[in-house]
Amino acid sequence: MKIKFLTYLISPLVVAVVAIGATNAQTKIINQSKLAINGIGSIRVGMTVAEASKAAGIKLVGKVESSCYYVQPQGAPKGLGLMVTDGRIARVDVYDKSSVTTLSGAKIGDTEARIKALYPGQIKVSAHKYTGDSGGHYLTFVPKDKSDRSYRLVFETDGKRVLRFRAGKLPEVEYVEGCS
Repeated sequence: MKIKFLTYLISPLVVAVVAIGATNAQTKIINQSKLAINGIGSIRVGMTVAEASKAAGIKLVGKVESSCYYVQPQGAPKGLGLMVTDGRIARVDVYDKSSVTTLSGAKIGDTEARIKALYPGQIKVSAHKYTGDSGGHYLTFVPKDKSDRSYRLVFETDGKRVLRFRAGKLPEVEYVEGCS
């Protein structure tokens, strides 16, 4: 009788803990992970979607449409997309009102001056393809380390503040229209 009672008591607790753990993993990849030039959290550029999903402990979902497409953490709020090219993660996009920051603390809403101060001497400024006439910029972090020379961190601004940013490998990180 005691064993049956314990089974009824413990089973729902185990289910609840597993469900909470899955929710926390999804929230963590969105809200707490830091974007590096070569990935976010435990997800690294170059991983397959299956490897990235396993490393992060979450399901990554998206529609495979061609050799280039995006996946997102299942059930997570919008604001994070992982570009997949030829079956491997190529870049990470941060957009909308995401609270994701870079390892240095850069985030959506930061001023151009703050980005330049966070990465002194490593920001290349260029006109935004669509808003350059009205002052928009790309602020591109170019790493100094030779081992990182094929990666970039690109901030898109309206000429004053960061609207979105992305990190990943060349040439994909510089694609202006994502997979389009």
